[in-house]
Amino acid sequence: MLLPAIGKKRVWLLGLLLLIVVLPAWSQSTATKNSQWPLGNFIRPPHVNPVIAPDSITRFWCPMNEKQVDWESNDTFNPAAIAKDGTLYVLYRAEDKYGIGIGFRTSRIGLAASKDGLTFTRRPAPVLYPDKDAQKEMEWPGGCEDPRIAVTEEGTYVVLYTQWNRKVPRIGVATSRDLINWTKHGPAFKKAHGGKFFNTPTKSASIITTLKNGKLVIAKIHGKYHLYWGEYKVSMATSTDLINWEPVLDEKGNLKTVIAPRKGYFDSDLTECGPPALLTDKGILLLYNGKNSKEGNGDPRYTPKSYCAGRVLMDANDPFKVIARDDQPFLVPSESFEKSGQYPAGTVFIEGLVYFNNKWFLYYGCADSRVAVAVYDPAAK
Repeated sequence: MLLPAIGKKRVWLLGLLLLIVVLPAWSQSTATKNSQWPLGNFIRPPHVNPVIAPDSITRFWCPMNEKQVDWESNDTFNPAAIAKDGTLYVLYRAEDKYGIGIGFRTSRIGLAASKDGLTFTRRPAPVLYPDKDAQKEMEWPGGCEDPRIAVTEEGTYVVLYTQWNRKVPRIGVATSRDLINWTKHGPAFKKAHGGKFFNTPTKSASIITTLKNGKLVIAKIHGKYHLYWGEYKVSMATSTDLINWEPVLDEKGNLKTVIAPRKGYFDSDLTECGPPALLTDKGILLLYNGKNSKEGNGDPRYTPKSYCAGRVLMDANDPFKVIARDDQPFLVPSESFEKSGQYPAGTVFIEGLVYFNNKWFLYYGCADSRVAVAVYDPAAK
């Protein structure tokens, strides 16, 4: 039915009034939703990044090659981070110049120390590398990649890293009391489900931690340790000893999925676990890496194949139950060093989260070539 002219004007005015009233309420609702995230905005400190870059001078005697090698001369990236005795440490993946392209060089894990989280002193030799040890089958010739680190309340450091023999990538476990001398325990899923996942590609393990007395430590949920893991989609595994892990399966015997890629979003191609997850009073926070798909499937606001950082929040009592998830990334490759190197499509690949000097430091790989940091200060307004 057609309205009289005066009626149309009244309807228009009512609509405008409604918009004025509703818009502030909508904004408040959005702010409330965003406030549920346990951690706030991460800011790149000015004139600091990248904090770790390749070094062509350092050399060490490689037991695999039986010669001196420039082990961190080509790229340094994908860092883990931990605090110990008033010092912040970063374990970073380093590649030499042997081979051509990503995945065809040898990776080793170096150690760098800092008193402020911004400037680092590096050890001249790696601390985790392919050696003449029981893990030769898993780590020769590709090496040790992409560490994530956490610590128990008793002071045992646990690193979950990728063992790469250029055939099958596997999540490996190593432990230490001093961050320098490591005991390798082999593939995390070797014994699980009768060896079902031993020859299945597995990567990127983010163990659940919690902040206790100002220190991030490994947490238990329902009497077990839990970790999120996965490169394409995110799954879960549990453990009673931190060495042997068992992937969680669904009723059909397949991996149970926590989150997966979403068409049209920044994580349309893959969702890969980032640093150790964080158990808080608001839920379990997992920071993850999302890869944008090609045109037509991804988010057109971000470069195809670029890696951005997102957040997902799970229920503290049900680590599979998603409470909230970012529709847009909280960290995007924007700096020149994040869009050059081995991965020019753009990469901020987060792996290290540490609470240090009352701030949160987030370390990430830049285009598979450098290490950078972003900081969240809870006291900043």
